[in-house]
Amino acid sequence: MPALFLRRLTAVASIRYSVSILPRIDRAHPAANGEPMPVPAVIATAAENYRFNSKTLKETASDLSPEEWLKRPDGKLNHMAWIMGHLAYCRGRILHFIGVEWGPPELEIFGRGKKLLEDSAYPSPESMLSIWSESGHALAATLESVSEDLLAQPATQGPPSLDGKISGTVSFMAIRETLHLGQASYLRVWLGHKGLMG
Repeated sequence: MPALFLRRLTAVASIRYSVSILPRIDRAHPAANGEPMPVPAVIATAAENYRFNSKTLKETASDLSPEEWLKRPDGKLNHMAWIMGHLAYCRGRILHFIGVEWGPPELEIFGRGKKLLEDSAYPSPESMLSIWSESGHALAATLESVSEDLLAQPATQGPPSLDGKISGTVSFMAIRETLHLGQASYLRVWLGHKGLMG
């Protein structure tokens, strides 16, 4: 197929997917009248991506042995402990941009650009999985209650924004997180486990 046709087909499929999931993005906690309230439409796709990533990364790493959490391809690339820790750290940064402070002190070693440390410096797999779950709950609760006025404010210095607003930063970080999920999925297969997505 011509490359232009494939690009157009991909774009149409992406739009159809985004539109199709909007009615399904409801708040986990109902409003006072008992009815579920929708996540703001401008970040609905990002919220669904974060929800998917929370579940999938946990499934990707939960059955690995403690030794496998710290194995690295070629001794150069990141291990599972660093990937999960880094993504939890980044979720703390997303929350910060929205005005919510969250982040256990253990995550400071996973900041962007931080060098890998000795294996003994990293939290246990159980601790990492717990922190990852906490990050998912904190992020979901915040995205369920964030105002459209705040999302429409200009993005501050930091990660790129897809629309120049805070909403665009939330969306960009969801894309970036999914990229790291792909790395974790590769790492799982490299370690000899069955892939979760085919």
